[in-house]
Amino acid sequence: MFVDELTPIFKQLTRHPVSFLGGFCSGLLRLNLTDEPVKNWLDQQLGHNTSTPSGNQPHNGSTRGPQSISIE
Repeated sequence: MFVDELTPIFKQLTRHPVSFLGGFCSGLLRLNLTDEPVKNWLDQQLGHNTSTPSGNQPHNGSTRGPQSISIE
């Protein structure tokens, strides 16, 4: 009974040991996988923000909102 419940875990562990252990460790440490830990750590070490603000990003010639076009 108890072995049947653990069988899928052991199958994943034997098929993909690195990804399984990475997910298992991140679950134990309660890491947020959407964070960028290296970038955040570098920002803390350097004492400044290296990300670009959203107001400085290029728009590739487009403006906000939908535009109409005419095809001849």
